[in-house]
Amino acid sequence: MTTCAEPPVLVLLPGMDGSGDLFAPLTSVLGDQCELLVMRYPPDQPLGYAALTQWVRARLPEGRAFVLLGESFSGPLAISLAAQQPPGLCALVLCVSFTRNPRPGLWALRWLLPLLPFKALPAWLLSALLLGRFANPALRQALAQALEPVYERVLRARAEAILRVNVDQELAQVDVPILYLRGDHDRLVPGRVSQRLTRIQPALQVVGIQAPHCLLQVAPVEAAAALEDFLRTVPVPSSATMADL
Repeated sequence: MTTCAEPPVLVLLPGMDGSGDLFAPLTSVLGDQCELLVMRYPPDQPLGYAALTQWVRARLPEGRAFVLLGESFSGPLAISLAAQQPPGLCALVLCVSFTRNPRPGLWALRWLLPLLPFKALPAWLLSALLLGRFANPALRQALAQALEPVYERVLRARAEAILRVNVDQELAQVDVPILYLRGDHDRLVPGRVSQRLTRIQPALQVVGIQAPHCLLQVAPVEAAAALEDFLRTVPVPSSATMADL
């Protein structure tokens, strides 16, 4: 993925399920092209963005260059980490993500969160929102399996965190190259979100992919190609430089 003798570790921060299992299509395509570190959030701890940011930072690679990829829910977390300028960070990738609640109209319905049975939502509804016309039995099963171990209170806490988040200021502070992967058929995060982010960070690169919200699951080949093209342009610290960090 890069001509550097020691390519950066690609740190994958998962979507709302937090399992990391849904990265399987992407990691399968990437193969051994780079070293991958998949974060897997505790399924039984209702941690908000601040707590998860600390949790992830404690597990970042030490003495190695790395790239953060924040998928959907984890985008604000990845942005907050990047704004802290952790040693070794050389790029940030946001996939179908946001700095603020991507659907502001839902704020008025926040009082419904304690009543919403996340794990009892109809499978057809989740499929329509996350997969749309790209749905197939294998993808539906993968979604169900990723959500199954996660406690109801954890999903509720993550949904509430999305409604309240605002990391616009943190995004403005990020000083490494940024790539945004946009799903051109995303029913959850509309295209105007990436337009907002480019106003905050004019150097941010946007790549649109013919995919729904589950972009990495539906179009892993296209996503991997976009990652490869982006990372070829990213300056990577040498091993000697990293040893001094």
